[in-house]
Amino acid sequence: MTVYAHVTKGDTVMALTDIAIRNAKAREKQYKMSDAKGMYVLVNKAGIYFRLDYRFRGRRKTLALGVYPDVKLQEAREKRDEARKLIAGGVDPSQVRKANRSIQVQQAEDGFEAVAREWFAKHSPSWAESHSKKIIRRFELNVFPWLGRRPVSDITPPELLDVLRRIEGRGALDTAHRAQQNCGQVFRYAIATGKAVRDPSADLRGALAPAKHGRMASITEPKKIGQLLRAIDGYEGGPVTLCALRLAPLVFVRPGELRHAEWAEIDIEQAEWRIPADKMKMRDPHIVPLSKQAVALLNEIRPLTGQGRYVFPSIRTESRPMSDNTILAALRRMGYAKEEMSGHGFRAMASTILHEQDWPSDMIERQLAHAERNSMKAAYNYAQHLPERRRMMQAWADYLDTLRGERQ
Repeated sequence: MTVYAHVTKGDTVMALTDIAIRNAKAREKQYKMSDAKGMYVLVNKAGIYFRLDYRFRGRRKTLALGVYPDVKLQEAREKRDEARKLIAGGVDPSQVRKANRSIQVQQAEDGFEAVAREWFAKHSPSWAESHSKKIIRRFELNVFPWLGRRPVSDITPPELLDVLRRIEGRGALDTAHRAQQNCGQVFRYAIATGKAVRDPSADLRGALAPAKHGRMASITEPKKIGQLLRAIDGYEGGPVTLCALRLAPLVFVRPGELRHAEWAEIDIEQAEWRIPADKMKMRDPHIVPLSKQAVALLNEIRPLTGQGRYVFPSIRTESRPMSDNTILAALRRMGYAKEEMSGHGFRAMASTILHEQDWPSDMIERQLAHAERNSMKAAYNYAQHLPERRRMMQAWADYLDTLRGERQ
Protein backbone atom coordinates (compact mmCIF):
# COMPACT_ATOMS: atom_id res chain seq x y z
CA MET A 1 0.00 0.00 0.00
CA THR A 2 1.28 3.46 -0.93
CA VAL A 3 0.75 6.37 1.46
CA TYR A 4 0.34 9.80 -0.20
CA ALA A 5 1.96 12.75 1.55
CA HIS A 6 0.45 15.87 0.00
CA VAL A 7 1.42 19.38 0.93
CA THR A 8 -1.56 21.46 -0.17
CA LYS A 9 -2.93 24.91 0.17
CA GLY A 10 -6.56 24.80 -0.78
CA ASP A 11 -6.67 22.84 -4.08
CA THR A 12 -3.09 23.79 -5.08
CA VAL A 13 -0.25 21.33 -4.57
CA MET A 14 2.75 23.06 -3.00
CA ALA A 15 6.01 22.50 -4.86
CA LEU A 16 8.67 20.34 -3.24
CA THR A 17 12.06 21.67 -2.17
CA ASP A 18 15.51 20.11 -2.27
CA ILE A 19 15.62 20.25 1.54
CA ALA A 20 12.35 18.33 1.84
CA ILE A 21 13.60 15.61 -0.49
CA ARG A 22 16.99 15.45 1.21
CA ASN A 23 15.33 15.00 4.61
CA ALA A 24 12.84 12.38 3.44
CA LYS A 25 13.23 9.16 5.42
CA ALA A 26 12.05 5.68 4.56
CA ARG A 27 9.10 4.38 6.55
CA GLU A 28 7.54 1.01 7.10
CA LYS A 29 5.43 1.60 3.99
CA GLN A 30 6.45 3.54 0.90
CA TYR A 31 4.95 6.99 0.42
CA LYS A 32 4.72 9.81 -2.06
CA MET A 33 5.63 13.49 -1.82
CA SER A 34 3.82 15.44 -4.52
CA ASP A 35 5.44 18.25 -6.49
CA ALA A 36 3.33 19.72 -9.29
CA LYS A 37 1.98 18.91 -12.76
CA GLY A 38 1.71 15.23 -11.97
CA MET A 39 5.26 14.80 -10.68
CA TYR A 40 6.02 13.33 -7.28
CA VAL A 41 8.75 11.68 -5.27
CA LEU A 42 8.34 8.02 -4.25
CA VAL A 43 10.17 7.18 -1.04
CA ASN A 44 10.81 3.61 0.06
CA LYS A 45 13.54 1.57 1.71
CA ALA A 46 15.35 1.14 -1.61
CA GLY A 47 15.69 4.87 -2.35
CA ILE A 48 14.04 8.08 -3.54
CA TYR A 49 12.54 8.12 -7.04
CA PHE A 50 11.10 10.88 -9.23
CA ARG A 51 7.91 9.84 -11.04
CA LEU A 52 5.36 11.41 -13.36
CA ASP A 53 1.76 10.20 -13.50
CA TYR A 54 -0.10 11.04 -16.70
CA ARG A 55 -2.96 9.87 -18.86
CA PHE A 56 -2.57 8.97 -22.52
CA ARG A 57 -5.49 7.96 -24.68
CA GLY A 58 -7.58 7.28 -21.62
CA ARG A 59 -5.02 5.11 -19.85
CA ARG A 60 -3.18 6.03 -16.66
CA LYS A 61 0.59 5.70 -16.98
CA THR A 62 3.74 6.40 -14.96
CA LEU A 63 7.09 7.62 -16.28
CA ALA A 64 10.31 7.26 -14.27
CA LEU A 65 12.27 10.53 -14.19
CA GLY A 66 15.36 9.44 -12.26
CA VAL A 67 16.75 8.48 -8.88
CA TYR A 68 17.72 11.03 -6.24
CA PRO A 69 20.47 12.23 -5.64
CA ASP A 70 21.85 11.24 -9.08
CA VAL A 71 19.02 13.27 -10.56
CA LYS A 72 18.30 16.53 -8.77
CA LEU A 73 14.87 18.17 -8.37
CA GLN A 74 15.39 20.76 -11.11
CA GLU A 75 16.56 18.13 -13.61
CA ALA A 76 13.54 15.96 -12.81
CA ARG A 77 11.24 18.93 -13.43
CA GLU A 78 12.88 19.57 -16.80
CA LYS A 79 12.29 15.93 -17.77
CA ARG A 80 8.67 16.29 -16.60
CA ASP A 81 8.13 19.37 -18.77
CA GLU A 82 9.65 17.63 -21.81
CA ALA A 83 7.33 14.69 -21.28
CA ARG A 84 4.28 16.94 -20.96
CA LYS A 85 5.13 18.63 -24.24
CA LEU A 86 5.20 15.24 -25.94
CA ILE A 87 1.85 14.33 -24.41
CA ALA A 88 0.35 17.62 -25.55
CA GLY A 89 1.56 16.78 -29.08
CA GLY A 90 -0.09 13.39 -29.02
CA VAL A 91 3.11 11.42 -28.34
CA ASP A 92 3.47 8.92 -25.50
CA PRO A 93 6.77 9.68 -23.66
CA SER A 94 7.04 6.05 -22.50
CA GLN A 95 7.07 4.85 -26.11
CA VAL A 96 9.65 7.51 -27.00
CA ARG A 97 11.87 6.23 -24.19
CA LYS A 98 11.52 2.62 -25.33
CA ALA A 99 12.40 3.64 -28.89
CA ASN A 100 15.47 5.56 -27.68
CA ARG A 101 16.63 2.60 -25.61
CA SER A 102 16.20 0.34 -28.61
CA ILE A 103 18.31 2.70 -30.70
CA GLN A 104 21.00 2.82 -27.99
CA VAL A 105 21.08 -0.97 -27.78
CA GLN A 106 21.32 -1.22 -31.56
CA GLN A 107 24.09 1.37 -31.65
CA ALA A 108 25.98 -0.51 -28.94
CA GLU A 109 25.65 -3.77 -30.89
CA ASP A 110 26.70 -2.07 -34.13
CA GLY A 111 29.49 -0.01 -32.56
CA PHE A 112 32.97 -0.63 -33.95
CA GLU A 113 34.25 -2.24 -30.75
CA ALA A 114 31.28 -4.62 -30.50
CA VAL A 115 31.67 -5.67 -34.13
CA ALA A 116 35.45 -6.00 -33.78
CA ARG A 117 35.11 -8.23 -30.73
CA GLU A 118 32.51 -10.33 -32.53
CA TRP A 119 34.91 -10.70 -35.48
CA PHE A 120 37.73 -11.54 -33.08
CA ALA A 121 35.62 -14.20 -31.29
CA LYS A 122 34.84 -15.83 -34.65
CA HIS A 123 38.43 -16.01 -35.87
CA SER A 124 40.76 -16.10 -32.87
CA PRO A 125 40.15 -19.79 -31.97
CA SER A 126 42.17 -20.70 -35.08
CA TRP A 127 45.10 -18.47 -34.11
CA ALA A 128 48.02 -19.00 -31.78
CA GLU A 129 47.46 -17.42 -28.39
CA SER A 130 50.33 -14.96 -28.81
CA HIS A 131 48.92 -13.81 -32.15
CA SER A 132 45.44 -13.35 -30.65
CA LYS A 133 46.77 -11.28 -27.77
CA LYS A 134 48.68 -8.97 -30.12
CA ILE A 135 45.64 -8.26 -32.27
CA ILE A 136 43.14 -7.55 -29.49
CA ARG A 137 45.71 -5.49 -27.59
CA ARG A 138 46.37 -3.46 -30.75
CA PHE A 139 42.67 -2.64 -30.95
CA GLU A 140 42.35 -1.85 -27.24
CA LEU A 141 45.31 0.51 -27.16
CA ASN A 142 45.08 2.18 -30.56
CA VAL A 143 41.54 2.01 -31.97
CA PHE A 144 38.76 1.38 -29.43
CA PRO A 145 39.36 4.54 -27.34
CA TRP A 146 38.55 6.69 -30.40
CA LEU A 147 36.26 4.57 -32.59
CA GLY A 148 34.90 1.93 -30.23
CA ARG A 149 31.47 3.51 -29.67
CA ARG A 150 31.01 4.82 -33.19
CA PRO A 151 28.48 2.88 -35.32
CA VAL A 152 30.60 0.83 -37.68
CA SER A 153 28.50 1.97 -40.64
CA ASP A 154 29.11 5.67 -39.86
CA ILE A 155 32.91 5.65 -39.73
CA THR A 156 34.42 7.61 -42.62
CA PRO A 157 37.87 7.27 -44.24
CA PRO A 158 39.12 10.61 -42.75
CA GLU A 159 37.91 9.52 -39.31
CA LEU A 160 39.79 6.23 -39.54
CA LEU A 161 42.84 8.01 -40.92
CA ASP A 162 42.90 10.33 -37.87
CA VAL A 163 43.20 7.27 -35.64
CA LEU A 164 45.92 5.70 -37.77
CA ARG A 165 47.84 8.99 -37.98
CA ARG A 166 47.82 9.11 -34.19
CA ILE A 167 49.72 5.80 -34.20
CA GLU A 168 51.96 6.91 -37.04
CA GLY A 169 52.75 10.13 -35.19
CA ARG A 170 54.51 8.29 -32.39
CA GLY A 171 56.73 6.48 -34.90
CA ALA A 172 54.97 3.10 -34.76
CA LEU A 173 54.64 2.73 -38.55
CA ASP A 174 54.34 -1.05 -38.55
CA THR A 175 51.62 -0.90 -35.89
CA ALA A 176 49.73 1.73 -37.91
CA HIS A 177 49.75 -0.46 -41.02
CA ARG A 178 48.74 -3.55 -39.06
CA ALA A 179 45.93 -1.60 -37.37
CA GLN A 180 44.68 -0.48 -40.80
CA GLN A 181 44.74 -4.09 -41.99
CA ASN A 182 42.86 -5.34 -38.91
CA CYS A 183 40.28 -2.55 -39.17
CA GLY A 184 39.72 -3.53 -42.78
CA GLN A 185 39.02 -7.10 -41.68
CA VAL A 186 36.45 -5.83 -39.18
CA PHE A 187 34.74 -3.61 -41.75
CA ARG A 188 34.54 -6.47 -44.23
CA TYR A 189 33.04 -8.66 -41.50
CA ALA A 190 30.52 -5.88 -40.78
CA ILE A 191 29.57 -5.81 -44.47
CA ALA A 192 29.11 -9.57 -44.53
CA THR A 193 26.87 -9.46 -41.44
CA GLY A 194 24.75 -6.56 -42.68
CA LYS A 195 26.08 -3.95 -40.25
CA ALA A 196 27.90 -1.82 -42.85
CA VAL A 197 27.90 -1.33 -46.61
CA ARG A 198 31.51 -0.35 -47.30
CA ASP A 199 35.07 -0.59 -46.01
CA PRO A 200 36.59 2.88 -45.39
CA SER A 201 40.06 1.42 -44.90
CA ALA A 202 40.17 0.60 -48.61
CA ASP A 203 40.25 4.34 -49.38
CA LEU A 204 43.40 4.86 -47.31
CA ARG A 205 45.89 3.02 -49.49
CA GLY A 206 49.03 5.14 -49.66
CA ALA A 207 47.85 7.52 -46.93
CA LEU A 208 50.37 6.25 -44.38
CA ALA A 209 54.14 6.40 -44.62
CA PRO A 210 55.59 3.06 -45.75
CA ALA A 211 56.43 0.70 -42.91
CA LYS A 212 60.06 -0.21 -42.50
CA HIS A 213 60.12 -3.99 -42.63
CA GLY A 214 63.47 -5.08 -41.30
CA ARG A 215 64.47 -8.73 -41.35
CA MET A 216 65.19 -10.46 -38.08
CA ALA A 217 68.90 -10.13 -37.39
CA SER A 218 70.65 -13.25 -38.60
CA ILE A 219 74.07 -14.59 -39.51
CA THR A 220 74.05 -16.25 -42.93
CA GLU A 221 77.72 -16.14 -43.97
CA PRO A 222 79.19 -19.66 -43.53
CA LYS A 223 82.42 -18.45 -41.90
CA LYS A 224 80.50 -16.39 -39.33
CA ILE A 225 78.06 -19.25 -38.71
CA GLY A 226 81.03 -21.42 -37.75
CA GLN A 227 82.24 -18.72 -35.36
CA LEU A 228 78.77 -18.50 -33.78
CA LEU A 229 78.57 -22.28 -33.30
CA ARG A 230 81.97 -22.32 -31.60
CA ALA A 231 80.90 -19.40 -29.40
CA ILE A 232 77.80 -21.36 -28.38
CA ASP A 233 79.92 -24.41 -27.54
CA GLY A 234 82.01 -22.18 -25.28
CA TYR A 235 79.02 -20.59 -23.53
CA GLU A 236 79.57 -20.57 -19.76
CA GLY A 237 75.95 -20.22 -18.67
CA GLY A 238 73.63 -22.90 -17.31
CA PRO A 239 73.43 -26.34 -18.96
CA VAL A 240 69.73 -25.93 -19.92
CA THR A 241 70.41 -22.68 -21.73
CA LEU A 242 73.50 -24.16 -23.40
CA CYS A 243 71.50 -27.11 -24.68
CA ALA A 244 68.74 -24.82 -26.00
CA LEU A 245 71.36 -22.71 -27.78
CA ARG A 246 72.96 -25.76 -29.37
CA LEU A 247 69.62 -27.25 -30.43
CA ALA A 248 68.23 -24.00 -31.90
CA PRO A 249 70.24 -24.08 -35.19
CA LEU A 250 69.57 -27.82 -35.63
CA VAL A 251 65.75 -27.55 -35.53
CA PHE A 252 65.28 -23.84 -36.50
CA VAL A 253 61.80 -23.59 -34.98
CA ARG A 254 60.42 -20.32 -33.63
CA PRO A 255 61.90 -19.31 -30.24
CA GLY A 256 58.54 -19.76 -28.49
CA GLU A 257 58.18 -23.26 -29.91
CA LEU A 258 61.67 -24.18 -28.73
CA ARG A 259 61.28 -22.99 -25.16
CA HIS A 260 57.84 -24.64 -24.84
CA ALA A 261 59.14 -28.03 -26.03
CA GLU A 262 57.82 -30.89 -23.86
CA TRP A 263 59.28 -34.32 -23.39
CA ALA A 264 55.89 -35.86 -24.19
CA GLU A 265 56.15 -34.40 -27.72
CA ILE A 266 59.53 -35.96 -28.45
CA ASP A 267 59.98 -39.52 -29.68
CA ILE A 268 63.66 -40.32 -29.34
CA GLU A 269 63.27 -43.75 -30.96
CA GLN A 270 61.58 -42.29 -34.04
CA ALA A 271 63.82 -39.20 -33.96
CA GLU A 272 60.81 -36.91 -34.20
CA TRP A 273 59.47 -33.91 -32.37
CA ARG A 274 55.73 -33.49 -32.99
CA ILE A 275 54.57 -30.02 -31.99
CA PRO A 276 50.79 -29.83 -31.40
CA ALA A 277 48.70 -27.33 -33.35
CA ASP A 278 47.90 -25.11 -30.34
CA LYS A 279 51.59 -24.26 -29.97
CA MET A 280 52.10 -23.29 -33.59
CA LYS A 281 51.63 -19.78 -34.95
CA MET A 282 49.02 -20.82 -37.52
CA ARG A 283 47.50 -23.62 -35.43
CA ASP A 284 48.69 -26.50 -37.64
CA PRO A 285 50.57 -29.48 -36.13
CA HIS A 286 54.22 -29.64 -37.09
CA ILE A 287 56.79 -32.43 -37.30
CA VAL A 288 60.48 -31.73 -36.74
CA PRO A 289 62.72 -34.61 -37.87
CA LEU A 290 65.60 -34.88 -35.41
CA SER A 291 69.11 -35.35 -36.72
CA LYS A 292 71.55 -37.64 -34.92
CA GLN A 293 73.15 -34.52 -33.43
CA ALA A 294 69.79 -33.26 -32.12
CA VAL A 295 68.99 -36.65 -30.57
CA ALA A 296 72.40 -36.68 -28.90
CA LEU A 297 71.76 -33.26 -27.36
CA LEU A 298 68.34 -34.34 -26.04
CA ASN A 299 69.83 -37.51 -24.55
CA GLU A 300 72.48 -35.34 -22.93
CA ILE A 301 69.97 -33.11 -21.14
CA ARG A 302 67.37 -35.79 -20.42
CA PRO A 303 68.88 -36.84 -17.05
CA LEU A 304 68.67 -33.21 -15.96
CA THR A 305 65.12 -32.25 -17.05
CA GLY A 306 63.54 -35.50 -18.28
CA GLN A 307 61.52 -36.04 -15.09
CA GLY A 308 59.64 -32.80 -15.64
CA ARG A 309 57.28 -31.51 -18.31
CA TYR A 310 59.51 -29.12 -20.21
CA VAL A 311 62.75 -29.91 -22.01
CA PHE A 312 63.97 -26.40 -21.15
CA PRO A 313 62.32 -25.41 -17.87
CA SER A 314 62.64 -22.09 -16.10
CA ILE A 315 65.53 -21.75 -13.67
CA ARG A 316 62.98 -20.69 -11.01
CA THR A 317 60.40 -23.47 -11.37
CA GLU A 318 60.11 -26.63 -13.44
CA SER A 319 56.39 -25.99 -13.91
CA ARG A 320 57.10 -23.25 -16.48
CA PRO A 321 59.30 -23.12 -19.56
CA MET A 322 62.38 -20.94 -19.74
CA SER A 323 61.89 -17.20 -20.18
CA ASP A 324 61.34 -15.84 -23.67
CA ASN A 325 64.40 -13.65 -23.13
CA THR A 326 66.81 -16.45 -22.17
CA ILE A 327 68.21 -17.23 -25.63
CA LEU A 328 68.42 -13.57 -26.55
CA ALA A 329 70.24 -12.71 -23.32
CA ALA A 330 72.68 -15.57 -23.90
CA LEU A 331 73.50 -14.29 -27.39
CA ARG A 332 74.15 -10.84 -25.95
CA ARG A 333 76.43 -12.32 -23.26
CA MET A 334 78.43 -13.97 -26.04
CA GLY A 335 78.92 -10.55 -27.61
CA TYR A 336 76.34 -10.67 -30.41
CA ALA A 337 74.50 -7.36 -30.71
CA LYS A 338 70.80 -7.16 -31.60
CA GLU A 339 71.77 -6.02 -35.11
CA GLU A 340 73.85 -9.20 -35.61
CA MET A 341 71.79 -12.12 -34.31
CA SER A 342 68.37 -12.82 -32.78
CA GLY A 343 66.52 -15.87 -31.55
CA HIS A 344 64.59 -15.92 -34.83
CA GLY A 345 67.86 -15.61 -36.71
CA PHE A 346 68.46 -19.37 -36.72
CA ARG A 347 65.43 -19.72 -39.01
CA ALA A 348 66.72 -17.17 -41.52
CA MET A 349 70.14 -18.79 -41.31
CA ALA A 350 68.77 -22.23 -42.23
CA SER A 351 66.44 -20.87 -44.91
CA THR A 352 69.18 -18.88 -46.63
CA ILE A 353 71.79 -21.65 -46.69
CA LEU A 354 69.37 -24.47 -47.58
CA HIS A 355 68.03 -22.47 -50.51
CA GLU A 356 71.60 -21.75 -51.61
CA GLN A 357 72.26 -25.50 -51.46
CA ASP A 358 69.32 -26.04 -53.84
CA TRP A 359 67.06 -27.96 -51.50
CA PRO A 360 63.44 -27.71 -52.84
CA SER A 361 61.80 -24.51 -51.69
CA ASP A 362 58.49 -26.13 -50.75
CA MET A 363 60.37 -28.62 -48.56
CA ILE A 364 62.22 -25.81 -46.77
CA GLU A 365 59.02 -23.79 -46.31
CA ARG A 366 57.23 -26.84 -44.94
CA GLN A 367 60.02 -27.38 -42.41
CA LEU A 368 59.90 -23.71 -41.45
CA ALA A 369 56.13 -24.19 -40.85
CA HIS A 370 55.34 -21.11 -42.85
CA ALA A 371 51.63 -20.39 -43.30
CA GLU A 372 49.78 -22.43 -45.89
CA ARG A 373 47.34 -20.15 -47.73
CA ASN A 374 44.86 -22.96 -48.32
CA SER A 375 43.59 -23.96 -44.87
CA MET A 376 42.24 -27.34 -46.06
CA LYS A 377 45.57 -28.11 -47.69
CA ALA A 378 47.44 -27.04 -44.54
CA ALA A 379 45.51 -29.52 -42.40
CA TYR A 380 47.02 -32.42 -44.37
CA ASN A 381 50.43 -30.96 -45.16
CA TYR A 382 52.11 -31.17 -41.77
CA ALA A 383 53.71 -34.50 -42.76
CA GLN A 384 54.40 -33.46 -46.35
CA HIS A 385 57.89 -34.28 -47.71
CA LEU A 386 58.73 -35.99 -44.41
CA PRO A 387 61.26 -38.56 -45.76
CA GLU A 388 62.98 -35.84 -47.79
CA ARG A 389 62.90 -33.47 -44.82
CA ARG A 390 64.61 -36.13 -42.68
CA ARG A 391 67.46 -36.25 -45.18
CA MET A 392 67.59 -32.47 -45.36
CA MET A 393 67.71 -32.04 -41.57
CA GLN A 394 70.51 -34.58 -41.24
CA ALA A 395 72.45 -32.98 -44.07
CA TRP A 396 71.95 -29.59 -42.42
CA ALA A 397 73.27 -30.86 -39.07
CA ASP A 398 76.29 -32.41 -40.78
CA TYR A 399 76.94 -29.13 -42.61
CA LEU A 400 76.84 -27.21 -39.33
CA ASP A 401 79.38 -29.64 -37.87
CA THR A 402 81.61 -28.92 -40.86
CA LEU A 403 81.33 -25.17 -40.31
CA ARG A 404 82.00 -25.60 -36.59
CA GLY A 405 85.25 -27.38 -37.31
CA GLU A 406 86.51 -24.89 -39.89
CA ARG A 407 88.79 -22.32 -38.30
CA GLN A 408 89.84 -19.73 -40.80
